Parts: sequence; structure tokens; C-alpha cells
Amino acid sequence: MKNNGKHRILVVDDSPETLELFRHQLAPDYHIQTAESLEEARKLLNHFNFHIAIIDLILPGENGLDLIQEITQNYPYMAVIAISGQATIESAVQAMKLGANEFITKPIRNLDLINLQINKILQTQWLIEENQRLNELIQKDIETDLIIGNSPSIQNLLQKVKKIAKLDATVMITGETGVGKSVFAELIHRNSHRKLKKFVSVNCGSLTETLLESLLFGHKKGAFTDAWRDKIGYFQEASGGTLFLDEITETSLSFQVKLLKVLETGIFRQVGSDNDMFTDLRIIAATNKDISELVVQKLFREDLYYRLNVINLHISPLRERKDDIKILSSAFVREFCAKYKKDELTISPGVMSILLNHDWKGNVRELRNALEHAVILAEHSILQTEDLPENLNPDSLHPEIIYSHELENWHKSRTEFEKRYFTALLDSTKGNLSQAARISEIERVNIYKKCRNLGIDPQCFRKGSSNHETDTD
Repeated sequence: MKNNGKHRILVVDDSPETLELFRHQLAPDYHIQTAESLEEARKLLNHFNFHIAIIDLILPGENGLDLIQEITQNYPYMAVIAISGQATIESAVQAMKLGANEFITKPIRNLDLINLQINKILQTQWLIEENQRLNELIQKDIETDLIIGNSPSIQNLLQKVKKIAKLDATVMITGETGVGKSVFAELIHRNSHRKLKKFVSVNCGSLTETLLESLLFGHKKGAFTDAWRDKIGYFQEASGGTLFLDEITETSLSFQVKLLKVLETGIFRQVGSDNDMFTDLRIIAATNKDISELVVQKLFREDLYYRLNVINLHISPLRERKDDIKILSSAFVREFCAKYKKDELTISPGVMSILLNHDWKGNVRELRNALEHAVILAEHSILQTEDLPENLNPDSLHPEIIYSHELENWHKSRTEFEKRYFTALLDSTKGNLSQAARISEIERVNIYKKCRNLGIDPQCFRKGSSNHETDTD
């Protein structure tokens, strides 16, 4: 997509002066092509691949919003910056809903702002491309289609899986609920020499000790009430393959003794049998608890811990790897569009902002469920904030409330919008400027200056606040 090493940018504006301004500002670093009408822009889009399109919303007899919508639908990897000197707040909001990444008002007084926004967009695109490159590099040796993520922690885990998958070392996977421990376990199996045999998964925390022992060891007819026939267990069923023991720390100490014997010798007995049996399998265990602390507290056997923890894979929570949220979100939306037979959907900047700033206590599983909910409810080609579950869709930050649709003068409307936005922002964060900075991606000191200029006192939003100036963020 690059021309002589430069990113390609399309600028659509009916003003020759504006087009020349963009050429002068951007030409040293980017390859710029311009169009004075939507028809001319469409021709260029048919012949060239652009990284970014900068589009004026108001063109003679035409509406730039139409072109933004076409780009979002037909060129999903192209970013859009909307510009206008006449557009209303309503059209600015509409541009963002249709997929515009940024909005700039004319006349453009700070030309460096253009470069900053372009650099920010290109950096995001680079992260996606770099993830694809790294995955292609790793996939030369291992199959990674189960794992989506470009954060350093995920890439480091994939490199570790590459080293250990073909070995029979026992693996302990740790991490919070929902981070994908079972997915990594299956990934190891798929890339091992055991991949043609079974991968059997059992959640130890959801079963009683008696039932777990029966499921793993199997039982003979008459071994206990309701044992109407012989039944093979997972140790036998998974022989030659991989057995994944999830939530291993939920097992009792007495059961752990029996499990340790199987790990050390491969020998086990079915419940109610007098005969030994042999199994050849790889064990992968997982827990969402601090297993080393449980060992100290004598709640987990130390010898079993060391037998299981030959190789440790720790999966970081989603809140610590924000880079993965965009890629995961796009993948989940594609998955659910196919599942529910919906046309391709894109994610609006407003929705993405909410996704990036949520804590995700349920990790990847919670993100996946939220996007399935959004895809099911979506009525437009772009996911909107109202499509998200209620816990991700706070009314105080709805664009319909933040923005005013009735103000006519742009500069007056912008001031009104800023006042409404920062008021809603500080209300949602209870006056916490540091949290507001993370949500808005505006530096904390700039939020403070903006609020002072708008006559907004952050102190008023803090619970139990007094009238002093001390910032307790």
C-alpha cells in the first residue's frame, strides 16, 4: 500500500486552498492524492490503495458522509479523518458513527495536529499489520489460529509454546478466569506429536471428588451405586494424547496423592478393580489461584505442585494488554456476523473507546460475550454504543446526551459540546482526573486547563469533597 516507502493519503475537498495546505503540510512524509468531488474520489479509490482518507463533509451538492459510509463498508482497513468548517454538531457525530476516526474543524489553525492524528492512526494500523507478520512468522513452525493477540505478553507466550509443544513436559497454566487457559492448552496439544490423538478436558472444580475419580480412572460394574456397567476413564480415553485438568487446585489432598502416582508411573486402577492399567498421556493443568501460596498454606501438595509445574505459562489479564482488545474485538465481530448470518459489521470509534477503557474482570470471555450481544442487537452496518450490554453503555456518556443537535453556530456549539463532554466525563469518574485522562486520552494537565477555561470545577464532582484545591487522585 506504500508508494516509494510512503503511506498514501487521499484528501477530498472542494477548496483548492485547503488541498494545497494539505499537500504542503503532508507531502514531505506521505504520498498525497487529492480530489475535489466524490466522483473524482471514487475513481481514485478504485485505482489506488490508501491508508487514510481526509474528507470534507460539505461539498457542493454532495455530502461527504456518503463517502465515509462507502469507505467503511468497502475499505474496512482504511482510516477516515472528517473535516469541515460548516458542519453541525449533528453531522460531526454522524461522521464518527459512520466510522470516522477523527474530526477536525476548519480553518485548521494548528497544522501539527494533522500530523499527530495521522501518526496515531498509522501506529494503530501498524500494530495490526505487525500482529499478522508475527503470527505468520510463528506459524511457520506452529499452528496459532486459536490465539488472537499482538501484545508482547501474548507473543512471548506463543514463542514459549513453540519451544515446548513438541516435548512431553508437564505444563501448568495460570491466570484469571476467562483469559484463555484452555485455549492455550489445546494449542499446545495441536502442535505436539500427540495431535492425532485425543485432547480431553475436565474441570476439576465442577465435580465432586467421587465423580472426578470415576471420570478420570474409570470404574467397574458394581463398584458403587448406579455403576451399571464398566466405564473407561479419561486416563484411558486420552492415552496417546493430552489430558487437560482445569482448576486443579480445587481437588482434595487425598485425590492429589492418587493423581501424583499416575503422573510419576503412568499406572492407575479403575474404581472397583484389582488390576493395574497403564496410560501414556501428557498432562496440562491450570488454575486461576496462586498455587504457590496454596502450597505454603498446605492446601495443595508440594510434591504434586513441582511435578505439574515443570513449565509455567502465565496469561496476563486483558486489562494489562490493551493492544489485544482491538484485534480480538474485530475477530469476534466477524465470528458472530457469520454465526448469525449478518452482513459484515464494523466497530464505531465510540464503541471501541468504551471497549478499550473497560476493566474486563471476566477477561476475553467477557469481551466475547459483550460483542456477541452487540452483534445480535445491531441494526446498522456499524456497531453503536446502544448495542452493547447495559454495564458497558453508561447513559452519561451517550453521544445523544453529550452532543447538542440544535445549536447552529459551530464555534458556539463546540464550546457547548466541550462543556457537556467534560461535565459528563468528570461526573462518570467522580472528579478523578487521572481516570478521566485514561478514558478521554487527553493529558491530565490539559483536562484541568480545559475545565478551568470552561468554568468547571472537578472538585465539585468528588464525593464528600470540600472546597479546598487539593487533588487526591
